[in-house]
Amino acid sequence: MGTLLLGLAAGALVATTAAAEEIGEARTTFKMLGANDKIVIEAFDDPDIPGATCYISRAKTGGVKGSLGMAEDSADASISCHQTGPIVLPADVASGKEDGTSVFRKSTSLLFKKLQVRRYYDKKRNTLVYMSYSIKIIEGFPKNSISAIPLQIPGAKP
Repeated sequence: MGTLLLGLAAGALVATTAAAEEIGEARTTFKMLGANDKIVIEAFDDPDIPGATCYISRAKTGGVKGSLGMAEDSADASISCHQTGPIVLPADVASGKEDGTSVFRKSTSLLFKKLQVRRYYDKKRNTLVYMSYSIKIIEGFPKNSISAIPLQIPGAKP
């Protein structure tokens, strides 16, 4: 059983998703030893849809364990996605065949906890919807956040 869990965790690490770029941070708790606890803001571009960018703010644990990469970060995160360029939906997204596609994943503990972002397409409203949430192999977390990018209809006035 333990080998199976380690295999699943290792497999999750090689998933192909967008890479984040740190935009800024705010310290929240002073730590005498090691890094301070903080909230970091990261940006990533949707790997399948040029012109769609998401910003995530998330808690990052400091202290000695956090400095060594051994701390487990809180499941708290917020997401805001925006159109940053022209968007043309790939056929598989526009058809709804790729609904719920994972577009971002970041480890928030040494092995088993991840922050994940999934993309959905609301065809009726012509809107991309992004949901961020934390996952853990043993148990999940109900904390989540969503953001939406309404797409303009070609030829329509903004």
